[in-house]
Amino acid sequence: MKGDYMKKLKVGVICYPTLGGSGVVATELGMKMAERGHEMHYISSGRPFRLMDVHPNIHFHEVIIDGYAVFKYPPYDIALANRIAHVIQKEKLDLLHVHYAVPHAISAALAKDMAKSDIGVITTLHGTDVTILGHDPALKNTVRYGIEKSDIATAVSESLRQETFSLIEPEKEILTIYNFIDEEKYKPVHPGSLKKDLGINENDKVIIHVSNFRSVKRISDIIDSFKTIRKEINSKLLLVGTGPEKIEMMEKAKREGLANDIIFTDKRDDLPELLAISDLMFLLSEKEAFGLVLLEGFACGVPAIATNIGGIPEVIEDGENGYLVELGDVESAADKALWLLQDPVKHKLFQENAMRTVHQKFDSASIVAQYEELYYKVAELK
Repeated sequence: MKGDYMKKLKVGVICYPTLGGSGVVATELGMKMAERGHEMHYISSGRPFRLMDVHPNIHFHEVIIDGYAVFKYPPYDIALANRIAHVIQKEKLDLLHVHYAVPHAISAALAKDMAKSDIGVITTLHGTDVTILGHDPALKNTVRYGIEKSDIATAVSESLRQETFSLIEPEKEILTIYNFIDEEKYKPVHPGSLKKDLGINENDKVIIHVSNFRSVKRISDIIDSFKTIRKEINSKLLLVGTGPEKIEMMEKAKREGLANDIIFTDKRDDLPELLAISDLMFLLSEKEAFGLVLLEGFACGVPAIATNIGGIPEVIEDGENGYLVELGDVESAADKALWLLQDPVKHKLFQENAMRTVHQKFDSASIVAQYEELYYKVAELK
């Protein structure tokens, strides 16, 4: 097949079936590849949540985890490797695209041996597999092994690529390929009566935050900043999502006297509509390999204020499409939010710059093309 870039490939995709950025990118990429004619085989413990629409080129292979008395915990990585090996042989896959080094790249390496296959493997690093596991001496070597057993490794930001070399020290080239979004979904839309439905006054400024409510997202900092903003202008804080810190943050909102001004929405399927009623996005995390939600907001014309950490500065151009603040500097975040929300001309310019950023730097067609080139390259190694 060497040089035959018209051949349609059979690709095994290993990812988490959850709401995190890695699952979003893995499924969005798979759908784009399926539209290009490639056959995409998802191997996971559950159907990835973005695979709502049935496409004839998308197939799902569930990993069944049986309980065994000899194991204290079900061995998911072993079950996954078995399933990958089975799909490699049954479907005659051309390559594997693995999202996360641990456990997925490890399982892929084991699956290759089990299937007696020389199938090529691409591993994409998304963040926590490096930024958290890389600090754990017990797992550092495991992450390195997963990367080095891959034919090609990619990272979703230059910051993550550099951090991987600093923490893990792999003897493997790592390419930076940015995340992207579905521009057909994330674009300016009419929100209908959503503002009224949520109890937001027409003249209120709306600040939005979307996450999984983990401590790393520093939602407490967002509430502290909003308290200052609320004293100066009529505004509402829209907190979208759920997770381990949600109840604690709801209690904090009550303590701060903001229960009527902070709206908790749980998970929503109408994020473009929620973004359409929003004037500004906050992302004050302490760790972000990329910040996919920033792109979703930008595509809908919502500028952002975010921490100057990880891959965020590769998305936000400070003073152009948003503002960067140092971790924990809630006062600066509030000040910059007020500058923007109280200056309609500047806000309009930031909106336009945000949308331009998506189309010029994170265009899905060009990013999918980068992955497709790697797919052919790895498939040719067989």
